[in-house]
Amino acid sequence: MTSVIHRLICRTAAVVGFLVAIISSVDSFSASIVPWSRSVQHQHQHQHHFSPTRRRNVHVNSSLAMSSSDESSSSSIPEIPFLTKSVLSDRSRDLGVGEDSGIFDIANEEWGALGERGWLTFSAAVGTILTAVAVLWVYAPTGYADDFTAFLEHVAGGNSHIVTLIYGIVFPVMHSGLASLRPLGEKIVGARTWRVIFAFPSLCLSYSWITYFIAHAHDGLVFYDLSHIGWAHALAWVVNFTSFLFLYPTVFNLKEVAAVEVPKIHLWETGVIRITRHPQFIGQVMWSAGHLAMVGSSFSALTMALLVGHHYFSCWNGDRRLFDEHGEDFLKIKERTSIIPFKAIVEGRQELPTDYYKELLRAPYALIAVGTVGAYFAHPYMQAGAALVRNTGLVEGGIFNGILH
Repeated sequence: MTSVIHRLICRTAAVVGFLVAIISSVDSFSASIVPWSRSVQHQHQHQHHFSPTRRRNVHVNSSLAMSSSDESSSSSIPEIPFLTKSVLSDRSRDLGVGEDSGIFDIANEEWGALGERGWLTFSAAVGTILTAVAVLWVYAPTGYADDFTAFLEHVAGGNSHIVTLIYGIVFPVMHSGLASLRPLGEKIVGARTWRVIFAFPSLCLSYSWITYFIAHAHDGLVFYDLSHIGWAHALAWVVNFTSFLFLYPTVFNLKEVAAVEVPKIHLWETGVIRITRHPQFIGQVMWSAGHLAMVGSSFSALTMALLVGHHYFSCWNGDRRLFDEHGEDFLKIKERTSIIPFKAIVEGRQELPTDYYKELLRAPYALIAVGTVGAYFAHPYMQAGAALVRNTGLVEGGIFNGILH
């Protein structure tokens, strides 16, 4: 047992170290490519020494070309109210200490060059991290997800309830622990690198726990199974769809999620925050209730309780981190909001603006809605993938196997 734990720790450390090395290289490349490109441009300009008059004409022509190009680019994108450009609500009665959530204007977005903070770099960063997760964790011959799950099953004696219990302890400790260590970590490695260190184990453990849950949802005592009843399925679908509008509204800047822009601890004052200060907790309660209503097994009940318990703890931990970051401004927002939905509104501590709908009809919510519908139609593939993982079983070792032996 000791040797198994030792190998697991060594491999995990090697995986994290390898990933950090990759991201550090990408980060260094991103930081260096912009000044390099400017240097090349500067050299190119000095290779052509024109007369002052000609240089002035070239500058004017270049400016006109860039201006017409920008105008052409802007005019090619139709402005769709609420979708391509957020419409501001009446915030005259707000405190003004928090940010307006979900603001988006497509005119301010650009692909940019690789290394700049545009969507091309975002795509490259997401592709890099997902490739690393796939190779180092998901794909059984090279990754270690199967080794980790097999280790947990060995510890649990094959009891799936104990395995999900361990996942329900390890994931919150890793996820909330690294989030709490963020101020210290950012001082050591920087905000962008720390986001990667935080995200990688969270993505890996999320994948493993989700696939394990899907594969074992009917384990243990099954008190009811309403998954084949039409009205129950429809009701659960509505609850689950709505839950995602609560689950992910605080992640409004995707470039920060991918560490393309420097991640920040935002203090939001508008949008769904007016209804509940911790929408992810409420969304998790709704998601868990919807799934438990479909399949009432002891395994599902335990897994849902663990998920809700973690998010309930995150309410306290989130408030603590927001206070550490924003101090009195957070306390002012806290006084005007509540964890229980609509409680602050009913008590008169929060007043919705008359045009509140403008804070919800915004591009990030539309993206979440489309993604949620896509995830629903992807359910058969998720179930097939989870069955494949379970049937494949343990493919011992991985990409670092030769290095660590």
